[in-house]
Amino acid sequence: MTPGVTRVFVPRDVAALALGAEAVAAALADHADVVRTGSRGLFWLEPMIEVETPAGRIAYGPVEAADVPELLAGGLLEGRAQRLRLGVPAEIPFLARQTRLTFSRCGIVDPLSLEDYRAHGGLGGLDKAREIGPAATIEAVLASGLRGRGGAGFPTGIKWKTVAEAKGAAKYIVCNADEGDSGTYADRMLMEGDPFGLIEGMVIAGFAIGAKQGYVYTRSEYPHAIATFDKALAIARQAGLLGPDFDIEQRVGAGAYICGEETSLLESLEGKRGQVRAKPPLPAHKGLFGAPTIINNLITLTSVPVILRDGAEAYQAIGMGRSRGTMPIQLAGNIRYGGLFEAGFGVTLGELVNDIGGGTRSGRPVRAVQVGGPLGAYFPPSLFDTPFDYEAFAAKDGLIGHGGIVVFDDTVDMAHQARFAMEFCAAESCGKCTPCRIGSVRGMETVDKILAGRNVDANLELLRDLCETLKFGSLCALGGFIPYPVLSAMNHFPEDFRRSQPLAAE
Repeated sequence: MTPGVTRVFVPRDVAALALGAEAVAAALADHADVVRTGSRGLFWLEPMIEVETPAGRIAYGPVEAADVPELLAGGLLEGRAQRLRLGVPAEIPFLARQTRLTFSRCGIVDPLSLEDYRAHGGLGGLDKAREIGPAATIEAVLASGLRGRGGAGFPTGIKWKTVAEAKGAAKYIVCNADEGDSGTYADRMLMEGDPFGLIEGMVIAGFAIGAKQGYVYTRSEYPHAIATFDKALAIARQAGLLGPDFDIEQRVGAGAYICGEETSLLESLEGKRGQVRAKPPLPAHKGLFGAPTIINNLITLTSVPVILRDGAEAYQAIGMGRSRGTMPIQLAGNIRYGGLFEAGFGVTLGELVNDIGGGTRSGRPVRAVQVGGPLGAYFPPSLFDTPFDYEAFAAKDGLIGHGGIVVFDDTVDMAHQARFAMEFCAAESCGKCTPCRIGSVRGMETVDKILAGRNVDANLELLRDLCETLKFGSLCALGGFIPYPVLSAMNHFPEDFRRSQPLAAE
């Protein structure tokens, strides 16, 4: 920081880079002390820059490099320029409605400044864990009600307690950052915008169960996240946060969706082909290299420091039912205000899509929303009163997954979406089990016959039967959950499967 020079914060999150943030930073470089941050997640306003003033930060956006001279002339560095002025970031309605815990620093701090991280509450959770000890740390995670944010929703504290009690000469912490679901980007945002949060969470986990080594498995499609996290690891080692007691290594996957499944991920980490393992034994008993292993999603691990720092009771007080704390909900697809919205469980799907997301970007009516990635069910507007909650979604034959929401307007063809689900499964199957490997191909063929109008009733019945086989016969969630998008499309949008002949009711 140069004394007397105004600081301007410009995101280097890949979403902002795609919209010209690098050119904006270059245009400001001769006029201000430019600090590169992550993104706050308001993607329709990117690049959103923030100017530091005596009264606090003032946001502007979306800013293009060509806007910079005019903004400077209008008093940008004093927060006076009016064009593109958004005001105090925390007062922007999209941010003001959020409960930011996991993403509290994202878009605010320099992601590669450990000093900045500590100044904004970082390392407080680790300090507390060391103060209360490993057993009490696990109890705090248990008491918080934290569940796995990768999609399964398994209680995190139970997993940690199981690994802590398991016998083994070595134990491991594995972070699943293989974020492959459509419409999701929360893992990437944290790795690019607040990497020390993940490091702190993994150090706490290692301390709690007695592990000395952790691995972060990152998808290869995230080069910016990979580079930022590697730099953060080097900084953490130099500062003594990582070392002989506990260290972290980042491993990069090769683009296989199946490696988001925990046992396939372990196979890949061991240098083998990414194929599903049969369970039992569970990874908690026999995981990486045959040792007891914690496998948690990145969001899960990054939530832990907040729980330790602020107390399990504070975290438990947010949410509904058995879904406690906050969830980073990712709004994508045909939506007006796409971006990351962190909120306590309980907000309804309709609020997220219509109120917070602003409806469709095209201006046409919303017809379907897919929640939970390519394995998630399609919900019509008649189900928009469903609260964002694991059990509430399960009761409607849906799933939350990693928190991705993809919106479609009334031009979408739901029969083709059902076919895509089967095609996706066929392309991404590891090939180990017959229902997934063969069933997905037969599913594509059956949908093609339906689309061609051939024996529609018989083929619809066959498709349902095939989904039943996939659901109960597959080794993992890839084949087991593919029926969700297929059956939901058939149940909620039957007219799209009968275009070549009259509907039964006609």
